[in-house]
Amino acid sequence: MSSHRPFGLPGRAAASLAGATVLLLAVAGCSASEPSVPVPGPPAAEAAVCRALAKELPATVAGLGRTGTDPKSELTAAWGDGAIVLRCGVARPEKMDDPQARAVDADGVNWMYEPREGDGPRFTTTYRTAYVEVTLDKRYANDVGPLTDLAAPVRKAVPSSL
Repeated sequence: MSSHRPFGLPGRAAASLAGATVLLLAVAGCSASEPSVPVPGPPAAEAAVCRALAKELPATVAGLGRTGTDPKSELTAAWGDGAIVLRCGVARPEKMDDPQARAVDADGVNWMYEPREGDGPRFTTTYRTAYVEVTLDKRYANDVGPLTDLAAPVRKAVPSSL
């Protein structure tokens, strides 16, 4: 008695399974390099300003290439796999009510400075129609250089509130 089972079927099924596994790992690998960034929920007018800013953002900041964010949104951006993260349309930080709050100016854009425990600083624009927040990892604990790269796009797309 002979079996007429096709010889190629088990091999094809295994190849298909292997291909699906490789594809799944590739997708998982891509999303692993994209930082998880909470998406702000600004009012419509601020969201429109943030979408305009998204179109102006540079491909590199402080020499780091732009990466995606998870979830993808026009209100968020990252460079260097999350070393530098921007969120547009964030709520006004409570710290802005503190008369002792520290600020820096980077090429005509004012940013409130907040140190973060065990990480780099967070900066939030002041006197703009939408608040733009930039967080830096600890490599930038004493460096506002990334803000210089972001100043021109912010000036162009996010109008002053003064």
